[in-house]
Amino acid sequence: MRTLFLFAAIVISLTTNAQITKVSLQASGLTCSMCSNSINKALKTLGFIDNINPDIQTSSFEITFKPGSNVDFDAIKKKVEDAGFSVAKFIASVDFKNVQIKPNKKISVGDKTFYFLNTKEQLLNGVRKVRLIDKGFVSNKEYKKNAAAMSAAMPGAYYATI
Repeated sequence: MRTLFLFAAIVISLTTNAQITKVSLQASGLTCSMCSNSINKALKTLGFIDNINPDIQTSSFEITFKPGSNVDFDAIKKKVEDAGFSVAKFIASVDFKNVQIKPNKKISVGDKTFYFLNTKEQLLNGVRKVRLIDKGFVSNKEYKKNAAAMSAAMPGAYYATI
C-alpha cells in the first residue's frame, strides 16, 4: 500500500498545475472566405471547442474551449487537414501556476506532455504562449529548420518553444 501511495504522489508531482486556455492557429492554402468557412465548419464539429473566431485576412483562427474539457491538438490539426488545408502555425495559450521547466526535460500540462526546445531553466506563472513545432503544426520549411534539434524521439510529447 505504501508503494502505491508513493507512486501516486510521484505521478501527481510530475503533472504541472496549468491549463490550456485557447489555441491560435494559422492555416495555409486558403485562397478565399469559403476556404476559411470550410475550416470553421470542420472545427465546430469537435465537442471540446466552445468558440472559434476566424480572421480571413491572416488565415488564422482563435479557438477557445469548453470548461473542463480535454483539448486534443491532433484532432484540431486533423480537422484542418480534412478540410483540405494544412496548419502553418499552432500556438497554445497555457495558464501556468509555478511550473518549473528545464532544458531537455519533458513537462506535463494536464494530459499533454511538452518537450521545450531552445529554452533555459525558468519558473512559469501566468498565461504564456507555447508554440508547437512538430511536423504538421508548422510549415515544412520551419519543421526542417528545427528537425536537427528534434532528433531525440519523444513518443507522446509535443516539441514546443516558449
